[in-house]
Amino acid sequence: MGKSVLAALAAVAMSVPATASAAPDPLTWGKCPADIVDPGLRCATLAVPLDYRHPGGQTIEIAISRLASTHPHKRRGVLLTNSGGPGGTGLAFPATLRKLGLPQQVLDSYDVIGMDPRGVGHSTPVTCGLTLADQPSNIPRYARNAADVAEEAKRVAAVAKKCASSSTASLLPYITTANTARDLDRVRAALGEAKASYFGHSYGTYLGSVYATLFPDHTDRVLIDSATGPGGWDVALSRRLGQGFEDRFPDFAKFAAARPEYGLGTTPAQVRAKYFELAARLDAKPSPDGYTGTAFRFVTFADSYFDSKFPQLAETWRALDTGNPVAQSTSDAAPAGAPTDNYIASQLHVICNDSDWPQDVRTYQRHVTIDRFRYPMFGGAGANITPCAFWPSDPVEPPVKITDRGPSNVLIVQNLCDPATPLAGARKLRQSLGQRARMVTADHGGHLAYLFIDNKCVHDIATTFLVTGQRPQLDSAC
Repeated sequence: MGKSVLAALAAVAMSVPATASAAPDPLTWGKCPADIVDPGLRCATLAVPLDYRHPGGQTIEIAISRLASTHPHKRRGVLLTNSGGPGGTGLAFPATLRKLGLPQQVLDSYDVIGMDPRGVGHSTPVTCGLTLADQPSNIPRYARNAADVAEEAKRVAAVAKKCASSSTASLLPYITTANTARDLDRVRAALGEAKASYFGHSYGTYLGSVYATLFPDHTDRVLIDSATGPGGWDVALSRRLGQGFEDRFPDFAKFAAARPEYGLGTTPAQVRAKYFELAARLDAKPSPDGYTGTAFRFVTFADSYFDSKFPQLAETWRALDTGNPVAQSTSDAAPAGAPTDNYIASQLHVICNDSDWPQDVRTYQRHVTIDRFRYPMFGGAGANITPCAFWPSDPVEPPVKITDRGPSNVLIVQNLCDPATPLAGARKLRQSLGQRARMVTADHGGHLAYLFIDNKCVHDIATTFLVTGQRPQLDSAC
């Protein structure tokens, strides 16, 4: 990290316990906050240590929700969940899973538990005091050359400085995945459960892996969908975004080529060529409504997450190609009471605290040069510098090493062509977990598998695992 205002914390990193001895506060269930509208959910708050090395010290609040099983005779226990991010709110997630089609057998088997992780939403939130212009996205900006990296370094250094001087700066070093996993175990204990099952997707796969590593004897069934890899969102995952884009883009190219009304080409190769043509044109001269080549690349990446976004993406391309205004999408509002920059701020806290990012600008310049060659469509983004290079706190403890120690109770489901959490990362996580895990791959593109793709094989395997604990004896392909 950069020059630390809390460097002394690193010296005692190894003393952080996996468990905390202090008994958690009892839970009092009541109405959820006003922005959580599902009547089936009940909510509560739980006080947890800010710093688990000092469990009797300062506390913060964690907001949790419960979608209770309505069949006590079928109920197995609790299913802890995480919606991803990091920075994603989780109070409404149990209801969202039900709307997405979480099978009734699963809903009968568990009280489904949602949580706004520490630093997020209705839990004690963090802020960096950022405007949308300061840090509009969690994905690094595309760099065309070394000069772009140097220029971006100035911008992201200012972002890190704002985080260091924000009104919640005192919380900054303690917003980590390891501490969130410890919070999960406090929730489990407060619910009176000896063990808890877990379901998380995207970043939630790393949180689940860390939880299963720190508390192996407290885990029942662990389902992780669309895996970041064993290092979470570290510099390796960021660089894999270039590979993920290359893996996924052929699906959009095929979609656009089959629809000549968009005018983007009649073959996938022509659509790919159009990508480079538009990017270069917008690099040289932004569109009248302000689209740059960087923005175009980012929107193409973001809208490749789900097949349902392909028509919108094709319309964006057509508008940029013909000089027409681009239709603007709307974003969700922050939870009531949370800072408006909470999603990005909490995400930066976790990503930058979880691992030790390179500090030398020249390292990122070298990475960009390599990855623009290896992955010309998006490698210059994934390899670019971020605020983590200038983060004002060193990690308070080493990253949690994901290992094969513990019960064999993990199932990984993964699409073959995922732009955000590429298959390469899932394979690394599978290797780290060893005989603890089995992995099922789906011959699909896009981000997220279970409940998100039309694949009965994946759906049935994941559901059976949650309901019965049975998994394929060997890694499988659907």
